[in-house]
Amino acid sequence: NTIMSPQPEVSKRPPLWKVWLVASRPHTLTASLAPVLVGYSVGLAIIENVNRASYLWLNCKWAMFCMLIQLGTNLHNDYADFVKGADTDKRVGHARATQKGWLTPFQTAAAASGVLGLALLLGLGFISSVRDDNNNPNNHALIMIGIVATSIFNAFAYTGGPWPLGYIGLADLSIAYLGLGDIFVFLYFGLVATMTPAFLYTCSNHDNNVDQELSTVMYEILPYAIQVASLATNIIVVNNLRDRHTDISANKNTLAVRFGATFCRTEYSIMVAIAYLLVIYDWTIHSYSAARLFPLLSFRVARKELTAIYNKDGAALNPHVGGTAKVQFLFSVMLSVAMRIAIKLGK
Repeated sequence: NTIMSPQPEVSKRPPLWKVWLVASRPHTLTASLAPVLVGYSVGLAIIENVNRASYLWLNCKWAMFCMLIQLGTNLHNDYADFVKGADTDKRVGHARATQKGWLTPFQTAAAASGVLGLALLLGLGFISSVRDDNNNPNNHALIMIGIVATSIFNAFAYTGGPWPLGYIGLADLSIAYLGLGDIFVFLYFGLVATMTPAFLYTCSNHDNNVDQELSTVMYEILPYAIQVASLATNIIVVNNLRDRHTDISANKNTLAVRFGATFCRTEYSIMVAIAYLLVIYDWTIHSYSAARLFPLLSFRVARKELTAIYNKDGAALNPHVGGTAKVQFLFSVMLSVAMRIAIKLGK
């Protein structure tokens, strides 16, 4: 019964296909694709004797997993923010299907569960790929079990709510409501999403000295993953900055609620600085190759969004949630191109 209550006030309903687009928010999927794009390009540069075809196929499967996790998180957020009282008619952000009455809480919760079930099936394949020759779990398989399990759990726990966590006594657990959303995005839509394909490929294709090779690959890919993670975090920063006033009434204690607008704007600036300063760092450790500076061309767009964050508030920030996502994707595309050029030049 808790899934079905409270009941939303129904507003004029768009066509069903558009309703599901609103609930799933496919426009946010760039945040899932950007880290995979970077991870693929960096992996080609740093993994020894990499088979391009098999590495590409692995990254395609991983991209699908990441997109399913994000879609599941979005759908569950649509459900849970409504039943927890964060999404009301006072909402200043984009429309939410459950709050508008276009879908019932049961429908969005069930859709989230179905999507995350598909992600689990893909995840089981990743776990199987890093078992040993006797099909027994090893440390690498345990790491993948952790990544898959926590990714799916966190998709439900990001907003929380009675389904399904209430059935195990965790209905009040919420990553976002505890103010941990920024850390979640940094870790899972940044570091984990960028680094995991290289981890999987190295574990599956290097029998001798795999741990030594793996540590080298992870160390080399980490700075690029931090760049992706920093810009991904800014998407949630501007979202929480926009929603902080309505979040207060719903006891959603995001960092914006806890520390205020100035903190959020400072955090946004720091994340931008980290991403672009690491471009300079990468340039200096690779023989000052000009190709490594290519991502700096996206800074003009980033500066435009940064200016808006400091000068706008509330509903006026709506375009800049998407604008910040575009900065991350543009930066990631340019970083990927830079890596491909560097491979060609041997720098």
